[in-house]
Amino acid sequence: MSREQQAVARARKAFQTGRSRPLEYRIHQLKNLQLLFTERQKEISDAIKKDLNKSEVGTQLYETLGLEGEISLAIRKLKEWAAPRPVEKNLMTLSDTVYIKPEPLGVVLIIGAWNYPWAVTIQPLIGAIAAGNAAVIKPSEVCVHTAKVMEDLLPLYIDKELYPVVNGGIPETQELLCQRFDHIFYTGNCAVGKVIMEAAAKHLTPVTLELGGKSPCYIDKNCDISVACRRITWGKYTNCGQTCIAPDYILCEPSIQDRVISEVKNAIKEFYTDNPKTCVDYGRIINQRHFKRIMSLMEDSTVAAGGDNDESDCYIAPTVLRDVKPEAKVMQEEIFGPLLPILPVSGLDEAIKFINNGEKPLALYVFSSNDKVIKRMTEETSSGGLLANDCLVHFSVSSLPFGGVGNSGMGCYHGKFSFDQLSHLRGCLIKQLKMEGVNSMRYPPHTLKKLGWARFFILKHVDLGWMGRMALLAVLAVVAAVALQNYLL
Repeated sequence: MSREQQAVARARKAFQTGRSRPLEYRIHQLKNLQLLFTERQKEISDAIKKDLNKSEVGTQLYETLGLEGEISLAIRKLKEWAAPRPVEKNLMTLSDTVYIKPEPLGVVLIIGAWNYPWAVTIQPLIGAIAAGNAAVIKPSEVCVHTAKVMEDLLPLYIDKELYPVVNGGIPETQELLCQRFDHIFYTGNCAVGKVIMEAAAKHLTPVTLELGGKSPCYIDKNCDISVACRRITWGKYTNCGQTCIAPDYILCEPSIQDRVISEVKNAIKEFYTDNPKTCVDYGRIINQRHFKRIMSLMEDSTVAAGGDNDESDCYIAPTVLRDVKPEAKVMQEEIFGPLLPILPVSGLDEAIKFINNGEKPLALYVFSSNDKVIKRMTEETSSGGLLANDCLVHFSVSSLPFGGVGNSGMGCYHGKFSFDQLSHLRGCLIKQLKMEGVNSMRYPPHTLKKLGWARFFILKHVDLGWMGRMALLAVLAVVAAVALQNYLL
């Protein structure tokens, strides 16, 4: 039996003991996980510094702070989330107990990504723990140092049988995908997402796919262009552009292109100094393979700002490309790097048409002071999420579902959405062995009279207060008695 098979088998055996089900146990595990981020911040930050050149403050801001918030929310709300949820009843079920009961799915596989290795790996784990599941955690092997720290630290804080960490590359991931899981949660790119979905289909395993795509950013000429470009610059070059919801490209009218370029350059200087290469807050491309891929995307476009690079250091300066054509190389795939193409369009109509001609993106950004522009972009396009006049921050709002649509993914998470995504919402109806006369309308022989009663009881929805429900129950009791008497006669 392979190491991967053993990990899955142990997790399933641990789940079958039932120890992950009590809310007290789930909360205990979540509190231990929270303690990890309090006690081991130095090890976490040092590893990410080696992998992505993130500063310690940047690591807390973009990786662990949000996780601490998610854990606190789950601990505070778990009893409410896990409680039976009453639902509306029809007249036929008025005297019954009808509710939704969230229950654990079983063993979940979580395959993380390298760009925010803690944030996008541990956030679904929080949901898995809160929902009462076991979870096999597969960190991205691309972040070598972080994956090792995760493998070393997680078993010290949370149940190592219920939540094993499996490290390795493609062969190990392929071996994991051969196993049967009750849910697979993958964060990454579309090509691998298709492989995940194909493997899951063999076991009819449901999947959550958090993918990406080319997230558009439309700048209306009638807005504060300086503020807009400052926020776009932050959203684009954070983590050296290696963010799945980074604005991928700008759409704007030709008349404001030069102003946009100027304002982005000003913001780059403000954030990362005259020499971003020496700035502690500017990261690096994860490896040389991705460095070469990103550099090749610039080959047929005009550099308006930046462009400096150093392959030995995996450094690419914050770069702006002007007058980019739709057929340019940089527009054929998600950039996932510090290149910001500007595509001139005639106005809002052409921008919407251009967006709709492509795959549905994970995020869509619109900057405008005109509510009508924002409304049109909201109503006439489709994307995983939409932000007006800012970038990225929707990821931090636990009350919003985070996920893609179409090519950018399926399923969503964050806060209660994570809990629901990794739970089975079981429909329950509890009936008593009384009032059998009411049921006579459904039993053969079927007649038009019985059909008429069935239509009334099933299709009639009445908004009743407490007194109304009591009165109706009394009427139903009388009806049942009469019906039963007729049935027996």
